[in-house]
Amino acid sequence: MVVSILFYNFVSKIKSPFRINNSIMKKTILTLFAATALMLSSCMTTGMGTTPTTTSSSSDVLGSVLGAVLSNVLFGGSSGILGSWYYNAPDVAFTTENTLTSAGGSSTINSMSSSLASNYSSIGINRSNTFFTFLEGNKFSAKVNDIPFSGTYTYNPQNGEIVLKTSTESIKGNVTRTARGMGLIFDAKQMTNLLQKEGKVSNAAAVEAIGKLAQSANGARVGFELTK
Repeated sequence: MVVSILFYNFVSKIKSPFRINNSIMKKTILTLFAATALMLSSCMTTGMGTTPTTTSSSSDVLGSVLGAVLSNVLFGGSSGILGSWYYNAPDVAFTTENTLTSAGGSSTINSMSSSLASNYSSIGINRSNTFFTFLEGNKFSAKVNDIPFSGTYTYNPQNGEIVLKTSTESIKGNVTRTARGMGLIFDAKQMTNLLQKEGKVSNAAAVEAIGKLAQSANGARVGFELTK
């Protein structure tokens, strides 16, 4: 119980995307159960007369648990995003002040992902014409809809925030861990800018539909699931 409460209080303060994914949720729950069992085992051993565990060791256990849980949501250290990442599928996530209770359900994500896939298809976005390459020295190059652009980027692995700086604008987004790779997601305005200003997408109806989709749910972020 203590572990669960501390975990909730800790995570609820983090403003980072929380992807509702069944496999991620299962890992989170199993991790919390394992931690709770370990803590209870420690308490029972102490009550039976053996040497009690120290507060610092319990804190170490809790720290490891929180780290394991957050690693299922955030992507990881700065070096984790290095390399070339290619479009694999639409990606949807939610970012709110309370990521555990205010995020959308799986049915919402499935519906939004399906709509995204349809609009991406009408634009012509696919694995061969949409990708991002992140290099050491905070430089990146990319193609969206087969239109190349490049610049510099800043990435904060603690909250998943990323900013892509091109010659004309700065596009703010979020990086998340997905079941197959990495999610690169944006709010409605930033996604529209990425598609129209950088990707030169001429299908205005599809871009408008994607923008409205990102505005259809509180805290929604839409973008791409990328794989190597």
